Amino acid sequence: MVKLKFGRHTQALKSQRQDKKRRQRNLAVKTRIRTIAKKVELAVAQGKPEEAKKIFLQAMKELDKAASKKVIPKKRASRKKSRLAKKVQTLKPKSS
Repeated sequence: MVKLKFGRHTQALKSQRQDKKRRQRNLAVKTRIRTIAKKVELAVAQGKPEEAKKIFLQAMKELDKAASKKVIPKKRASRKKSRLAKKVQTLKPKSS
């Protein structure tokens, strides 16, 4: 146990520890979302429809998971998914 300073309650200290852990976890999730969204946009810019579609599905999963755990709001996740889907739809798979 931590030695208490005057005026510091144990519950307040515990809350600080929990907040710190949550913040680190949330930042990691948000970073992952940003990275995967950039990968989708890069694949679209390079004109790789198969790769873009595959990465887009991963992005959908990450966004849904983040929204369900309340790391980001549901509507923000929905908006991001919609915008990424629009970009992926602009690519037409090459028919042989």
